[in-house]
Amino acid sequence: MIRDGIYYYVRHIPHDLAPIYSVTRLCFSLKTRSLRAATRTSKSVTQRLEDYWLGLRLQNMDIPAIQVVRTSDDANNATLYLSEACELYLRLKGVGKDKVFTRTANRNTQYVTKLLGDRPISSYSSNEASQFRDWCIEKGMGMKTVKRVFSSIRAIVNLAIAEEGLDCSNAFARTYFPDDDNAQSRQPISIQDIRKVQSLCKDIDDEMRWLIALISDTGMRLGEAAGLLKEDIKVHHPIPHIDLKPHSWRTLKTKGSQRLIPLTNEALWASRRLIEANNDSIFAFPRYCNETGCKANSASGGLNKWLHQYVPENCVIHSFRHSLRDRLRAVECPSDIVDAIGGWKTSGVGHGYGNGYPLEVLERWMMKI
Repeated sequence: MIRDGIYYYVRHIPHDLAPIYSVTRLCFSLKTRSLRAATRTSKSVTQRLEDYWLGLRLQNMDIPAIQVVRTSDDANNATLYLSEACELYLRLKGVGKDKVFTRTANRNTQYVTKLLGDRPISSYSSNEASQFRDWCIEKGMGMKTVKRVFSSIRAIVNLAIAEEGLDCSNAFARTYFPDDDNAQSRQPISIQDIRKVQSLCKDIDDEMRWLIALISDTGMRLGEAAGLLKEDIKVHHPIPHIDLKPHSWRTLKTKGSQRLIPLTNEALWASRRLIEANNDSIFAFPRYCNETGCKANSASGGLNKWLHQYVPENCVIHSFRHSLRDRLRAVECPSDIVDAIGGWKTSGVGHGYGNGYPLEVLERWMMKI
């Protein structure tokens, strides 16, 4: 712009930087009447403005990978890093556990470090834990899965705090989880549908159907049943039963999961069929289990795909376990006996005393259903 023969520099303030200026445009004299000098000076002014504005923008911008930079506070922080806490957790808690336990702990730890960085456990904040929750949800995890991830991280951090005698809180301990309105709970299978499925199992009469029939009248978890040895199945005992116990290829969920389960009805039929099976394997279900591990997830996919054709929506192989509890309730079975049959945790100190209910008592109630 030219005013009285003097050249002026005029430029509008960018919208993103407008809050720091008291005007909407810059206008000042270049103090020259020469076009050449004005052009040269304006280019210099423009370059300096661009450099200055870039600096302002960078100050307001998140610094890439800042989470992996160790601050001076971190350097002086004596608490364990999250990855070290995970190693401690696996060293102490991983004894006798299968590779799934190790893989899960490592995977959940890596989720946190991917978003928030591998830092001292005392440096994480509750706000960052909330960010991690939102990140998990954005990744498509269901709310139950997110809660399981947080449960794992909480356990890892809590153990590190206790073992190292650290004076810090667990940032992942009090994270809020919204209700999952879209969650669909597993439904029990009605007795009519159970009988229909059992009849189909006897008609098809193969390894997959033996496994389904076995679970349908015992309420075992899929991993418990798929990881059985043939010698765990006592079909020739005066009271046929399963001696459910942990193995190196398949652990049990809790201490109470180790139990004796009477074999009745279709579970007894399935047990006899798999014992009679003409194979040299020591495993009851070699299709899903060997010395290196139990492929419960693989089994779940195949079994549920077949089962969905004959049971209502939201019913899966685990629904037989829900059904067993309902079936025992229907014959007014005492709740502590229900817990003993299904391997559910029974509250109260006294329930931990003694050897539990005799097999004869458990069989009596199983026969009633």
